[in-house]
Amino acid sequence: MNKSQSSSPTTAKLLADKIGSHTAHVGIVGLGYVGLPLAVEFARAGFQVTGIDVSESKVKRVNAGDSYVGDVPSSVLAPLVESGKLRATCDFSAVSELDTINICVPTPLRKTKDPDMSYIIASCQEIGRYLHSGMLIILESTTYPGTTDEVLLPMFSKPGLQAGQDFFLCFSPERVDPGNPTYQTINIPKVVGGCTPECTEMGRLFYSQALQHVVPVSSTQVAEMVKLLENTFRMINIGLVNEMAMMCDRMGINMWEVIDAAATKPFGFMPFYPGPGLGGHCIPIDPFYLSWKTRQAGIEARFIELAGYINGQMPHFVIDKIQNALNDAGKPLMGSRVHVMGVAYKRDIEDMRESPALDIMLLLRKRGAVVSYSDPHVHDLTREGLNIQASPEATASEADCAVIVTDHSAFDYEALVERAPLIVDSRNALKGFHSPKIVRL
Repeated sequence: MNKSQSSSPTTAKLLADKIGSHTAHVGIVGLGYVGLPLAVEFARAGFQVTGIDVSESKVKRVNAGDSYVGDVPSSVLAPLVESGKLRATCDFSAVSELDTINICVPTPLRKTKDPDMSYIIASCQEIGRYLHSGMLIILESTTYPGTTDEVLLPMFSKPGLQAGQDFFLCFSPERVDPGNPTYQTINIPKVVGGCTPECTEMGRLFYSQALQHVVPVSSTQVAEMVKLLENTFRMINIGLVNEMAMMCDRMGINMWEVIDAAATKPFGFMPFYPGPGLGGHCIPIDPFYLSWKTRQAGIEARFIELAGYINGQMPHFVIDKIQNALNDAGKPLMGSRVHVMGVAYKRDIEDMRESPALDIMLLLRKRGAVVSYSDPHVHDLTREGLNIQASPEATASEADCAVIVTDHSAFDYEALVERAPLIVDSRNALKGFHSPKIVRL
């Protein structure tokens, strides 16, 4: 019996005891919308937590107790920092002191729709420099099936370190829904799958210390596919309802009324709603990880590609609605003042990732419109390349057309309907209002 085999039960038991007694030192790589809420939950559960991020500004703000994530109030973060339960650093050498580490870094797509694994690989290379026996490593970044076993496992496996015996490697899909007041990190069921049954059990034990419901699965591939199925399901159904919206528009049928009526069926139907396009980091991106992987296997993901095309056309459809509405009012789009209401990718958050508002504003400018916007959560679009600062909400009444792109609850819709000369509503935010000046998607 070699040294690894003889010592492995003790290694597993020592780590399990640390996790169970909340004396394990928890690490989180990537302090964004996923990582910071996760770090907070484990710190609140009594663990010592170290967050690692390459952004110095994020590290400074965390260590000052100043939250930049909407779902983590500074009033919750600050006491954890002050008590010493949570700290942040840019130095990956902190890994040498950790017992567990969750990788929560971005996984964008390249322009070719191929997965960009650079953030994961860079993080794992740094972690690998300080990896030691008795560690639990969990990847949470959304990726294609096979990533954990095919990419991470070879990077971490070395003489004296065998997965399931000397260290433990899992995948657990993040399911964060920014701005959701009901479901947050602590009460969203947490799926976890390991490279070995021992890895899965260690991951289950870890998450169960801070989160309410843990769902273990048989492998990392199953866990990786779970997230892709969830968001591909949503993307395809949104694509379907967006296509239905364009069909209903041509036939003069109110799509919103159709959905409301169909939703009265108590079985066999789930309502999805059309909109100006997909936003956020998950639904516009995750299904293409699956599409890329299946192409490697010689399978064409036709539903995904078609839904992606339809959803990608929605900003153009909104522009056509604006242009037609202005034309009916006797005005050309070129030279008209168009005021966009809401630019975040969804209601009541500040997240701009993949927001369709950006495409709409760029298309408006390309067609010669004078563009302004209001958003109570996004104060300027300098980083997005538009170089526009938010205007007061009342600016909508001075424009030739107001366009509701994101239906923030803070907007005064009654005043908008009363004062704006023309409104294009892409979110059905004005449901219940009846006026000839309202043009619905």
